[in-house]
Amino acid sequence: MKFIVDEDLCIGCAACEEACPDVFQMSDDGEMAKVILDPVPEDLQDCAMTAEEECPVEAISHE
Repeated sequence: MKFIVDEDLCIGCAACEEACPDVFQMSDDGEMAKVILDPVPEDLQDCAMTAEEECPVEAISHE
């Protein structure tokens, strides 16, 4: 499964990194999140889905 962070929507709140740090990480400047595993392994997909659901601005999607 592939997860995507929409750079235009992300507000850099780090909720995704808190929910699933093995998949999401804040950029070096701390302004936005990025996906660090592509594709996301099956054993981490549940926490990645939780991160997607918890994003306050719905900046995360998956395919």
